[in-house]
Amino acid sequence: FSAAFISSVLSNAPEATLVFDHFHVVKLLNDTIDQIRRDVYHEEKDLNKRKVLKRTRWLLLCNGKDIFDVKFKTRLENALKLNEPLAQAYYLKEKLKEIWMQIDKEQAKVVLDDWIKQAQESKIPRLVKFATTLLAHKFGILAWYEYQISTGKIEGINNKIKTMKRQA
Repeated sequence: FSAAFISSVLSNAPEATLVFDHFHVVKLLNDTIDQIRRDVYHEEKDLNKRKVLKRTRWLLLCNGKDIFDVKFKTRLENALKLNEPLAQAYYLKEKLKEIWMQIDKEQAKVVLDDWIKQAQESKIPRLVKFATTLLAHKFGILAWYEYQISTGKIEGINNKIKTMKRQA
């Protein structure tokens, strides 16, 4: 939710509706979860628990339904059992995706409001801050139900361009 982007759109295209697609919302939450993971790791004094938390970034950030390997599932479950804030953040990440699975904007608003409430009640500072950001940008998240646009293809093209530049 770049303030520069929002300001630019509002000043250059005041009639435009801002739509924040799920890719950017989930990415911002993934960044938040990664910071929580780092905080938890650095606060943990028990070396055995730190060992369990080490190298769990990918497991925490990927789609939970996409983890089929029993070894990886067990590793994720063990890491989540060790730390309640990390587990709360992870399960809220999985739940956030439900916002875009609703049949209409009104139901999505209910799910989003509930998600924000749960994140705020978690008392996890980084998660509370993220919830506050979502609350401030709720209009653009829910606008997706009116326009259902995504920047996924544009992001893909941008990544291909970056790759070609690196290879040149």
